[in-house]
Amino acid sequence: MMDNTPATIALERSPTDRRGRPLRDLRISVMDRCNFRCPYCMPRERFHEHYAFLKTAERLSFDEIVRLTRLFTPMGVRKLRITGGEPLLRVNLSDLIADLTAIDGVEDIAMTTNGVLLGKYAYELKAAGLSRVTVSLDSLDQDIFARMNGGFGRVAEVLDGIAHARDARLGPIKINAVIQRGVNDEGALDLVERFRGTGVTVRFIEYMDVGNRNDWREQLVVPSKDLHARIHARWPLRAVRPDYVGEVARRYAFEDGQGEVGFISSVTQPFCGACSRARLSSDGAFYTCLFAQTGMDLRGPMRAGADDATLTRLIRGNWSAREDHYSEQRMILRARHESQNKVEMNYIGG
Repeated sequence: MMDNTPATIALERSPTDRRGRPLRDLRISVMDRCNFRCPYCMPRERFHEHYAFLKTAERLSFDEIVRLTRLFTPMGVRKLRITGGEPLLRVNLSDLIADLTAIDGVEDIAMTTNGVLLGKYAYELKAAGLSRVTVSLDSLDQDIFARMNGGFGRVAEVLDGIAHARDARLGPIKINAVIQRGVNDEGALDLVERFRGTGVTVRFIEYMDVGNRNDWREQLVVPSKDLHARIHARWPLRAVRPDYVGEVARRYAFEDGQGEVGFISSVTQPFCGACSRARLSSDGAFYTCLFAQTGMDLRGPMRAGADDATLTRLIRGNWSAREDHYSEQRMILRARHESQNKVEMNYIGG
């Protein structure tokens, strides 16, 4: 009888895509809903109170997520990131974390959250096996914060969540701040000053054209090099070597030893060449790029009775055919006025 375990059905060599990139990181969206309405992700006028989000039955169950993850690890996946929407809106999320932690080959499980509910769940998530968290926080100014999240939540709630995450040792903790010119760029140094010396790393993300509904304009992008120059002028910085091949953020340490800052520069310094990240959407589609136009449906075959060997062939074949390098093509495509109907970020996480 054929052994159908994931370790057996995976081929000897981990797959690489057509650009030679291996599969190492899997980002799992557990929820398409969010309790914020950030204009760069889920603008309130588009994701209104009557917007049709996925029904419960349309989302992958925890058992289905675990099953698929067990198929990804023999192909090289070592790091998992739980995303949304807002992942902490998913009931009993710690149960999923515990099950994922038990999977052979998983070395690290992180989560990206807006932090509002983190104070309530930090210790529970840590006990379940979550390694660390990244918290989205675009401004310390309450008015600007509200403008950038659609008017929901308070800065104090996010800071409380970060404090609970530190106490629960969900670290190293990272802060992700999406910077838009004329909106929150003047408060960037306030974020640095707030977290310098705390062990929390602030990472500045260039405003990106994710999805189709955020009305992205190049003029609103603040290049990372400009932010770096402003920070360096106040607190001298030195470059830090990447921790691993394909690390997204360019890291810089403060010369006085008070921690680091990072820059994620998808627009001005694309990092497609070393991208090893795949995404599993909340409705069970496999995406090979944040800017992908389409994903491969895994939920349908799985619920129709496909065995592990069949699902593995689908995943492997899709990754092996991958050619994505949108961030390197962005400006060329825009100059040609070639629009792309990209997947919305709330389905696949950031």
